[in-house]
Order: sequence, then structure tokens, then C-alpha cells
Amino acid sequence: MRNEVQWSEQVRSFVAAQAPESRKRLRAGIRGLAGDRGDIQALVDDLLGYKRLRVSDFRVIYREAFERGVPVRKCLFVARRNVVYELFRKMVLDDIR
Repeated sequence: MRNEVQWSEQVRSFVAAQAPESRKRLRAGIRGLAGDRGDIQALVDDLLGYKRLRVSDFRVIYREAFERGVPVRKCLFVARRNVVYELFRKMVLDDIR
């Protein structure tokens, strides 16, 4: 069964702002989530319940859910590998507080 893939506004904006080659890779990688393609890994500790997709030097953080009985992968945040986890962790913890 194929998954529906949803992009947050942050993901759309970030991808659109990249150079053409990076933009092409990111779009292809995110679309590949629908067919379970890509370097996917579950996150741990305070980011338990989220997964990441590695696309070159970028990481896309997403969460799996079901909507109307259909599996959905909600792409929530994307950034370069060296800052993505710190920024996303701060964003998640700020929402909890």
C-alpha cells in the first residue's frame, strides 16, 4: 500500500529556496516516501515517534499517521544534517511547554 505524503509549509519553503540540484534531490526523496524508498531511520530519545529521511546533506523529519484509513507521512521539518535535530528538538520542546 502506498503512503500519502504531506509537506508542511516549512518543508515547502525550504525546498523551494534551495539550488536547482538540491531542490530536485529533495523533491525526489520526499516523493519516494510514498513507496517506502529512501534512507529512513526512526529517531530516539526525546524525538521518539518521529523518523528521518536522509537526502544527501539534508534530513527530512516526518511522522507517520492514519487519516481516513490511509497511511500518511507528514513531512514536518527539513534542514541540513548539522543543525536539523537541534532545531527540530527545540521546536518540539517549545510546543510542549
